[in-house]
Amino acid sequence: MCSWLDEIPLPRTGPTHSLLFRKWNESQDLFSQQINNILDGVVLVDADYIKDRKVFGHVLAAFRYGREDLDVLGLTFRKDLYLASSQIFPHEPTNKRPPTRLQERLLKKLGPNAYPFFFELPPHCPASVTLQPAPGDMGKPCGVDYELKCFVGETHEDKPHKRNSVRLAIRKIMYAPSKQGEQPSVEVSKEFMMSPNKLHLEASLDKELYYHGETVAVNVHIQNNSNKSVKKVKVSVRQFADICLFSTAQYKCTVAELESDRESCPVGPGFTLSKIYYLTPLLANNKDKRGLALDGQLKHEDTNLASSTILTEPVQKENLGIIVQYKVKVKLCLGALGGDLVAELPFILMHSKPPEDSPPLSRPPTAVASPKKDPDDGVAVDTNLIQLDAEVTACNPEQDDDIVFEDFARLRLKGETEA
Repeated sequence: MCSWLDEIPLPRTGPTHSLLFRKWNESQDLFSQQINNILDGVVLVDADYIKDRKVFGHVLAAFRYGREDLDVLGLTFRKDLYLASSQIFPHEPTNKRPPTRLQERLLKKLGPNAYPFFFELPPHCPASVTLQPAPGDMGKPCGVDYELKCFVGETHEDKPHKRNSVRLAIRKIMYAPSKQGEQPSVEVSKEFMMSPNKLHLEASLDKELYYHGETVAVNVHIQNNSNKSVKKVKVSVRQFADICLFSTAQYKCTVAELESDRESCPVGPGFTLSKIYYLTPLLANNKDKRGLALDGQLKHEDTNLASSTILTEPVQKENLGIIVQYKVKVKLCLGALGGDLVAELPFILMHSKPPEDSPPLSRPPTAVASPKKDPDDGVAVDTNLIQLDAEVTACNPEQDDDIVFEDFARLRLKGETEA
């Protein structure tokens, strides 16, 4: 039995038990977790298979900007953003690090053929981002993804193959800063011919930082001292995704929008309007928009809109792959002859930082995998491959050895199909 590549979410740790993700083949098992840019785990190997060879680990972040079916003549639409390699066994003297509590428990449970490892990702590494494909697009979508690979070889330059390696696709999530920034606000005006005064627009948000799923409150104040009438007010939340390659391209998508009702518009000359508009940017309302930036897409669970990219230090944009920003746009429509008056308010949309002893993100309990074909036997299996067994999740949380392994149940599913 050889290994396969699948996309799974980052492991999580909870207050009563630890939840790990496991990838395996006939020579190695791989367990990993990531906390605060530290990626650590344990590799379980077959001692008879290793013999006098070594075990190496690679972490690769890559930006795919074209479909896989377009890769021809050795030309791939893929750019490597970050690569780290380390010798896992035997340990190098310069790469020793005290094992974490979770690693110690894994080593105790798995025995002498288990070896710990860790990788420290630099702070400028981009978060996992996926561009939403069109309904008919095939293959792996464009975006930034991460892969952890462990393999057996003589040197780290050896080419891994399916029999001696195991790969784990992970996603990197950025959490929001702990402090709020300044409250966004803007004032714009417009003059008209044959009009003694201006049309004035003030717009502001209740705060700068929002978490995914929160409602954005937009305070709009219009003072019309001109001789024109404001026929309609449009308020929208727009996502800007900058594709950073040799030249920068930009995707613009409206993720939430509202229009004024008949009671508030039109705003005639000499009148004012003050109103708060509420918008909630959600992926559920935008699943048909191609090019929309999402948090790293996973096969077995839903995701959400991509988090804002925060540039805390000078860094080349080409190393980030995709830069995501959000803005609220307030547009006053004055008709064909009067034109429009527009104001924009940038804000930040991110995940809230969880407490230290709680899981980073909760996976929807109803996540169901799509029917998937087993390459070994050609039988389609309509089962969630990372579903926990009921008897395992109901274990006593007070036990010291409370590690729950979330395994890819390919052998079990294959046996059930054959039966």
